[in-house]
Amino acid sequence: MIAIIQFIFFIIGALIELLIWAIIINAILSWLVAFDVINLRNPFVYNVANFLDRVTAPIMRPVQRIIPTLGGVDISPIIVILILMGLQRFLLPALQGALIGAFI
Repeated sequence: MIAIIQFIFFIIGALIELLIWAIIINAILSWLVAFDVINLRNPFVYNVANFLDRVTAPIMRPVQRIIPTLGGVDISPIIVILILMGLQRFLLPALQGALIGAFI
Protein backbone atom coordinates (compact mmCIF):
# COMPACT_ATOMS: atom_id res chain seq x y z
CA MET A 1 0.00 0.00 0.00
CA ILE A 2 2.89 2.35 0.73
CA ALA A 3 4.23 1.92 -2.81
CA ILE A 4 0.84 2.90 -4.25
CA ILE A 5 0.73 6.05 -2.11
CA GLN A 6 4.25 6.97 -3.19
CA PHE A 7 3.36 6.40 -6.83
CA ILE A 8 0.22 8.53 -6.59
CA PHE A 9 2.15 11.37 -5.00
CA PHE A 10 4.87 11.02 -7.65
CA ILE A 11 2.22 11.43 -10.37
CA ILE A 12 0.67 14.44 -8.60
CA GLY A 13 4.10 16.06 -8.25
CA ALA A 14 4.89 15.43 -11.91
CA LEU A 15 1.55 16.95 -12.99
CA ILE A 16 2.23 20.04 -10.88
CA GLU A 17 5.68 20.33 -12.48
CA LEU A 18 4.15 20.07 -15.96
CA LEU A 19 1.61 22.74 -15.04
CA ILE A 20 4.38 25.06 -13.89
CA TRP A 21 6.17 24.60 -17.20
CA ALA A 22 2.92 25.18 -19.11
CA ILE A 23 2.43 28.49 -17.27
CA ILE A 24 6.00 29.57 -18.05
CA ILE A 25 5.72 28.62 -21.73
CA ASN A 26 2.32 30.31 -22.00
CA ALA A 27 3.72 33.54 -20.54
CA ILE A 28 6.70 33.52 -22.91
CA LEU A 29 4.46 32.71 -25.86
CA SER A 30 2.13 35.58 -24.98
CA TRP A 31 5.11 37.96 -24.91
CA LEU A 32 6.30 36.71 -28.29
CA VAL A 33 2.83 37.23 -29.75
CA ALA A 34 2.52 40.69 -28.14
CA PHE A 35 5.86 41.82 -29.59
CA ASP A 36 4.95 40.33 -32.97
CA VAL A 37 7.86 37.90 -32.97
CA ILE A 38 5.52 35.03 -33.80
CA ASN A 39 2.13 35.17 -35.43
CA LEU A 40 -1.06 33.45 -34.31
CA ARG A 41 -2.14 33.06 -37.94
CA ASN A 42 0.32 30.17 -38.12
CA PRO A 43 -1.84 27.09 -37.40
CA PHE A 44 0.81 25.36 -35.28
CA VAL A 45 1.41 28.43 -33.12
CA TYR A 46 -2.33 28.98 -32.78
CA ASN A 47 -2.90 25.38 -31.69
CA VAL A 48 -0.07 25.50 -29.14
CA ALA A 49 -1.29 28.84 -27.75
CA ASN A 50 -4.88 27.62 -27.63
CA PHE A 51 -3.86 24.40 -25.82
CA LEU A 52 -1.76 26.29 -23.27
CA ASP A 53 -4.57 28.79 -22.66
CA ARG A 54 -7.06 25.98 -22.05
CA VAL A 55 -4.70 24.22 -19.65
CA THR A 56 -3.58 27.24 -17.65
CA ALA A 57 -6.67 29.47 -17.71
CA PRO A 58 -8.67 27.63 -15.01
CA ILE A 59 -5.80 28.12 -12.57
CA MET A 60 -4.82 31.62 -13.66
CA ARG A 61 -8.27 33.28 -13.76
CA PRO A 62 -9.02 33.25 -10.00
CA VAL A 63 -5.63 34.82 -9.26
CA GLN A 64 -6.03 37.35 -12.09
CA ARG A 65 -9.34 38.46 -10.58
CA ILE A 66 -7.72 39.08 -7.20
CA ILE A 67 -4.38 40.59 -8.24
CA PRO A 68 -4.52 43.56 -10.63
CA THR A 69 -1.89 44.19 -13.28
CA LEU A 70 0.98 46.37 -12.18
CA GLY A 71 1.75 48.96 -14.84
CA GLY A 72 0.35 46.72 -17.55
CA VAL A 73 2.35 43.71 -16.35
CA ASP A 74 0.42 40.64 -15.22
CA ILE A 75 2.19 39.11 -12.22
CA SER A 76 -0.39 36.38 -11.66
CA PRO A 77 1.80 33.69 -13.33
CA ILE A 78 4.49 34.37 -10.73
CA ILE A 79 1.99 34.09 -7.88
CA VAL A 80 0.48 30.87 -9.26
CA ILE A 81 3.93 29.34 -9.79
CA LEU A 82 4.92 30.20 -6.21
CA ILE A 83 1.72 28.63 -4.88
CA LEU A 84 2.22 25.49 -6.97
CA MET A 85 5.87 25.19 -5.91
CA GLY A 86 4.86 25.55 -2.26
CA LEU A 87 2.22 22.90 -2.73
CA GLN A 88 4.72 20.60 -4.42
CA ARG A 89 7.57 21.09 -1.98
CA PHE A 90 5.81 21.43 1.37
CA LEU A 91 2.21 20.21 1.37
CA LEU A 92 2.53 17.09 -0.78
CA PRO A 93 5.44 15.57 1.20
CA ALA A 94 3.67 16.33 4.49
CA LEU A 95 0.45 14.74 3.26
CA GLN A 96 2.36 11.76 1.89
CA GLY A 97 4.14 11.29 5.21
CA ALA A 98 0.86 11.48 7.09
CA LEU A 99 -0.78 8.91 4.82
CA ILE A 100 2.17 6.55 5.00
CA GLY A 101 2.27 6.97 8.78
CA ALA A 102 -1.40 6.02 8.95
CA PHE A 103 -0.70 2.70 7.22
CA ILE A 104 2.33 1.75 9.30
